[in-house]
Amino acid sequence: MKIHVLDDWFNTLRGLPCFAKLAGHDVTVWTDHVEDIGVLASRLQDANAVVLFRERTNITRALLEKLPNLRLISQRSVYPHVDVQACSDHNVLLCSNMHGGTPSYAAAELTWALIMAGMRDLPSQMTSVKAGHWQAGVGKTLRGRQLGLYGYGRIARAVAGYAQAFGMNVVWWSSENGRSRAQADGATVAPSREAFFADSDVVSVHVRLKPDTRGIITASDFAQMQPGAMFVNTSRAGLLASGALLEALSVGRPGKAAIDVFDTEPLTDPTDPLLAHPNLIATPHIGFVTEDEFDLQFADIFDQVNAYADGAPIHMINPEVWTNAK
Repeated sequence: MKIHVLDDWFNTLRGLPCFAKLAGHDVTVWTDHVEDIGVLASRLQDANAVVLFRERTNITRALLEKLPNLRLISQRSVYPHVDVQACSDHNVLLCSNMHGGTPSYAAAELTWALIMAGMRDLPSQMTSVKAGHWQAGVGKTLRGRQLGLYGYGRIARAVAGYAQAFGMNVVWWSSENGRSRAQADGATVAPSREAFFADSDVVSVHVRLKPDTRGIITASDFAQMQPGAMFVNTSRAGLLASGALLEALSVGRPGKAAIDVFDTEPLTDPTDPLLAHPNLIATPHIGFVTEDEFDLQFADIFDQVNAYADGAPIHMINPEVWTNAK
């Protein structure tokens, strides 16, 4: 099969053990990011299969219309960036392993790193000492403070374990179903949504972005937070109401935020009002960007490619394409 891999920005995959799974295929790896549909279509004209790096490239109907040879899109996890109906209409099978029992420990670890960086004000302290000014302010100890985790899922539970090891008190909020599961597991659920935001020293959101979760964190939620509190988001920017975080930081509730995700990605404008805000700590969507996580994810993705090549596709999102093709 002719396989094209998109958006491997640091040319990482060829050096990972999982890449051996593609031996025998004709593989092209693109190490830059392209938005222009015409350029993408030109690059992918001979592709039988396209491998995606998470949500870095949108797969739209307009693009699919220009790719008559494409038969498979292989990726991992959620797929809000893929027009599934357009895939079906153009006889393109989408395969994606939803990895039901496996959290992304890389994302959980980054969440914890951002919490520690924010509470101890590490970016400012590092800048200060390198500039010859020594200390720059006073941070906060984690032990005894409250961590509010929004969303009772795999990543959030991993973060809860780190917090408990550091002596933090963990409180949960989620959907009604999520709160019920948390209570059944003996976890502490906040008495109300308002109390969850008002009483937490740190709030970290861990929810999948779906139509019913878009904008789930509102300006009213931020208004409940204390000036000394911090908000963390390593999930998706779309979980926040548009403009709500910038407005919240501007009025000082919460006093600080640490985020790994943005409405526009890649975000390369240093003057962007949110990115440039003095009370924002930011990383460039690296929650899943580790060699270990890539090897885990792309082993699944390449297994999907090989299963398709062998005539027995797995993890099908639109199986009707395969059924109709037989």
